[in-house]
Amino acid sequence: MTTDKVYKVTRTETEWRARLTPEQFAVMRGHGTERPGSCALLHEKRPGAFACAGCGEPLFAGEVKFESGTGWPSFNTPVAGAVETNTDRSHGMTRTEVHCATCGSHLGHVFPDGPPPTGLRYCINGVALEFRPA
Repeated sequence: MTTDKVYKVTRTETEWRARLTPEQFAVMRGHGTERPGSCALLHEKRPGAFACAGCGEPLFAGEVKFESGTGWPSFNTPVAGAVETNTDRSHGMTRTEVHCATCGSHLGHVFPDGPPPTGLRYCINGVALEFRPA
């Protein structure tokens, strides 16, 4: 999450804490990571869409979700304009962080080791997502 950008959806820290569970707040507002394999959405395969748990905006269509074996929901293509990225140099490595373009919440990271057609793997914290069945 960048701190200099004004997002379409903004909330105070108190409002975020009231809206999100403690785990969601730690991940989405504190750039944390959920334990691998801990999210019920990891095995979600029904038709539908995945939206931001912070603002409700659609992020990924269900048909672009795939099993990466990493322990986190993985997708190869976001909804157009739904996510933004920036460089994350935390934990002694350089990665590409993914955040919601509407509210700035941290979602996860994107890696260049995904399947065709994009070759990308959006590795997303399940607690940052809401599933909406079709």
